[in-house]
Amino acid sequence: MKIALVQYSPAWEDKEANKNKIQSLIKDIAGVELLVFPEMSLTGFTMKSKEMSETIQGDSFRYFSSIAKEKNSNIFAGIIERRKNRIYNTIIHIKPDGNLVKLYRKIHPFSYSGENEQYNAGTKPAYTKIKNWKIGLTICYDLRFPELFRKYGKKRTHLIVNIANWPDTRIEHWRTLLKARAIENQCYVAGVNRVGKDPKLNYVGFSSVFDPMGKEIVAVENEEKVIVAELDKNFVNEVREKYPFLDDIKLI
Repeated sequence: MKIALVQYSPAWEDKEANKNKIQSLIKDIAGVELLVFPEMSLTGFTMKSKEMSETIQGDSFRYFSSIAKEKNSNIFAGIIERRKNRIYNTIIHIKPDGNLVKLYRKIHPFSYSGENEQYNAGTKPAYTKIKNWKIGLTICYDLRFPELFRKYGKKRTHLIVNIANWPDTRIEHWRTLLKARAIENQCYVAGVNRVGKDPKLNYVGFSSVFDPMGKEIVAVENEEKVIVAELDKNFVNEVREKYPFLDDIKLI
């Protein structure tokens, strides 16, 4: 499967400007089965949750739906989802026909930044599929909690995706944890981070893909770029057959 990670510097809390920036970045992209955008793809990591929130079929969904149809690609994108009186940091999976397949609501809001005061926590993992690929969905701070990823490993997912706004001061944590989650669960792990600055923090990207043996397939630092990687599902199966470590899990 060919995937593309969209690493970019979003204009702060400006959805329209970011739509234009994304269009410029992806205009020449073709032939990929999955396009992945960072956490809160059109706003940056804002705490204006009420002001920026939308229903699941709102304008942000319609925008990414149009990209899915235009590029004939699956889309993973981050939105600020409003559902009744609750607001979630959410990743959506849109099919090439523009329809919503699956959503995942971030289980671990980042309390260190006060995210937990502005966003409700999701309650369950979310598995999705692209053809015969099983994929697990996660968002940023989730990466620090291997229990969630273990659930995906036990389900024998082939790929786990993490979309993030992960700052430069802790970027080595990001890189190490992505690699660890791939090794632990013997699958591909793709992490899509932003670059640039928001009012408080600096970001250097390091959007990356690790294979089931922990080998870094690609990583790009501090550059606005669409990063393309080829993944091989057969390799996941081969690693798990050769090293059947997942069969020995006892505690979960």
